[in-house]
Amino acid sequence: MSDEPTAPSFRSDVTVELVRSAAADSDVIWAARVSTAGEQSLEAVQQDPEKSKGLINFLMRDRHGTPFEHNSMTFFISAPIFVFREFHRHRSGWSYNEESGRYRELQPVFYVPGEERKLVQQGRPGKYEFFEGTPEQHRTTTEAMEAAYRESYVRYQEMLAAGVAREVARAVLPVGLFSSMYATCNSRSLMHFLSLRTKRENSAVPSFPQREIEMVAEQMEEQWARLMPLTHAAFEKHGRVAP
Repeated sequence: MSDEPTAPSFRSDVTVELVRSAAADSDVIWAARVSTAGEQSLEAVQQDPEKSKGLINFLMRDRHGTPFEHNSMTFFISAPIFVFREFHRHRSGWSYNEESGRYRELQPVFYVPGEERKLVQQGRPGKYEFFEGTPEQHRTTTEAMEAAYRESYVRYQEMLAAGVAREVARAVLPVGLFSSMYATCNSRSLMHFLSLRTKRENSAVPSFPQREIEMVAEQMEEQWARLMPLTHAAFEKHGRVAP
């Protein structure tokens, strides 16, 4: 641990970087056509690219999901711990490695909502609506969060300085602390994630994501759409439902 404690910093954004990928629309076609073309499926894709869009739409519409699994994307994500609590509910088709508070001193980077973040919740479960907060509500939220964050990190540093193990001292830190992880998925598992963690008017199935995980999902979708534009277009066309 350094002699001078790092001063807390506060963020209202998240980081999503595509660090590695082996994902293209041709992967979907190649995997699908092995059913009829056998080992010549890759050659069939190369010889008949015009049919790719139609086949991908057919697979998406009729829920033939496995051809969308033969690809891979790895994202680096930096977000508050409470976002990862929700993220890790997605298990099928996902692999995660997150930074560990047992093995390293955690840095004092904390989440505070931006001014555009809706603060007021009304309604009952399943019928919640969110509304803009007043400037006074935003100021109260920011001041309360920052004060709690500062106090918790001071106590964390005190325990580390006293020789308390990192895995014990971290218990005082809140879920608004930023963490980071690598998340690897295929396009089918990503589509399932997006169907639940984004809210869109054209979605066949309503979803009600917390805004902070939706911020992550939006950036992931943008990067995936560049890799697999035909697959993404079919996902949009058919109600944003994973096949």
